[in-house]
Amino acid sequence: MARKKSGGKALKIIPLGGLEQIGMNITAFEYGNSIVVVDCGLAFPEDDMLGIDLVIPDITYLLDNADKVEAFVITHGHEDHIGSLPYVLKQLNVPVYATRLTQALIEGKLKEHGILDLVDRRVVKAGDVVTLGAFKVEFIRTNHSIADACALAITSPVGTVVHTGDFKVDYTPVYGDPIDLQRFAELGRKGVLALMCDSTNAERPGFTNSEKTVGKTIDSLFSEHEDSRIIVSTFASNVDRVQQIIDAAYRHKRKVVVEGRSMVNVIQAATELGYVDVHENTLIDIEDIKNYPDRKIVIITTGSQGETMAALNRIATSTHKLLQIKPGDTVIFSSNPIPGNEKAVAKLINELSIKGADVVFQDAHVSGHACQEEIKLIYTLVKPRYAIPVHGEFKHLKAQAGIARELGIPSENIFILTTGQVLSINRNGARITEEVQTGAVFVDGLGVGDVGNVVIRDRQTLAEDGMLMVVLTLEKGSNRVLAGPDIVTRGFIYVKESDEIMEETREVALKAIDKIQDKNIGDWGRMKSIIKDAMSSYVWKKMKRRPMIMPIIMEAEIRKDV
Repeated sequence: MARKKSGGKALKIIPLGGLEQIGMNITAFEYGNSIVVVDCGLAFPEDDMLGIDLVIPDITYLLDNADKVEAFVITHGHEDHIGSLPYVLKQLNVPVYATRLTQALIEGKLKEHGILDLVDRRVVKAGDVVTLGAFKVEFIRTNHSIADACALAITSPVGTVVHTGDFKVDYTPVYGDPIDLQRFAELGRKGVLALMCDSTNAERPGFTNSEKTVGKTIDSLFSEHEDSRIIVSTFASNVDRVQQIIDAAYRHKRKVVVEGRSMVNVIQAATELGYVDVHENTLIDIEDIKNYPDRKIVIITTGSQGETMAALNRIATSTHKLLQIKPGDTVIFSSNPIPGNEKAVAKLINELSIKGADVVFQDAHVSGHACQEEIKLIYTLVKPRYAIPVHGEFKHLKAQAGIARELGIPSENIFILTTGQVLSINRNGARITEEVQTGAVFVDGLGVGDVGNVVIRDRQTLAEDGMLMVVLTLEKGSNRVLAGPDIVTRGFIYVKESDEIMEETREVALKAIDKIQDKNIGDWGRMKSIIKDAMSSYVWKKMKRRPMIMPIIMEAEIRKDV
């Protein structure tokens, strides 16, 4: 049930995800009877989240306050900022404000989920201001590794909070205009209550290079490998990078194939909206590759993070229907591994190298996030009273807090929040006042939230130590053993070479059953518990393993002819 509305004089900033992690960005801003939600992203599963496809935020707080929620406002079109929208909007259907390309990418997701016509989608552009309840939200042009990225100036009766979104300062962007530093300065002169600034590269000194520098590198790589087929892997959403690859292919008289479902979808949307300019007769279908020599082909593909099901991994492992790595191919990784993906990327590079490819994984990428000097520039222009580092692991947030202190912001005005903490700001000051329910909701296939920590723990047990089942049949009424106990294992030991252990295990089960019958226990729950405890104790003492033990009891009735 939605909580009753109540007035209030404090602005509440409530991160529901995205802090102390990379991904799942979502933050609620609440004043009185109004809540505006910035971004609604997903995270990709960690290694111990077995079988999980995606991780989305727990929005219990928003659902409890559904009557207050005015809208989602989206900073840009990356998965960690829009990926959860199809799941969340099914529960909380409010308007979504985003720029043209971002909205196009969102619409593609909503269409897949069959809710496109049910969602109120509102396209905005940099410079627009929308009124949402007690808030006015202004979209400010920034630069990032995807076009149409915006920062937000969120104004409440308490003051203005500037949220940078993901950004960098690029004076020579591939598409569009440079970041609107003038607007940041104007806001700073008027007075900014708080700055929520991207922390991803806060540990890196200097400036982030312009995206255009990658174009020069790619062009030189094409010249160096003019006799080989070239495969370039990058993020599907990095539209500017794809544009530069297409431009380089055109200059070197190569045909371009775009492969990977997400890559095809993003490039199609970007081309239709004019964010990618494809030279005539440059793009060809994948089936037409056979009509051209290898030295005339460039393949742009997904999979730069080593994802198992992505196109590049399938090409490398010879499971792709139409493409395989050939000796002499040049594979360019135009990305850096996201933290946590290093092993997967290294494995993929080794696989490509074994197949005979020349792998290039250095100097073909620049970050889309601001380094220290750009962060300092934004702070200097905005002049915030409070600093609230966002977007990054704890070390990144801490590094930005250090920058804020260097620039003269008092330590007591710098808040490194954790997900769920509520920062309340009023005319008198700012403090953490409470904590709301947050967490991760697992998406497994078509199931959303039906796999919890208990199921994950069971999957980990099965993966690490396997399963051991004890199967027996009891006579109805007397509980006399009619069949079994039979021992069945999966992932525990190789049965054919473990006759002695299997027999000992069966003896342990028999003794447990004798104990049950001696005590005349008829409750199946207690029976299973006694068998499980006995088996667990034996297996641990014998093998120092803890498999999942599942006693299975069946009941049969013996019919006697009269």
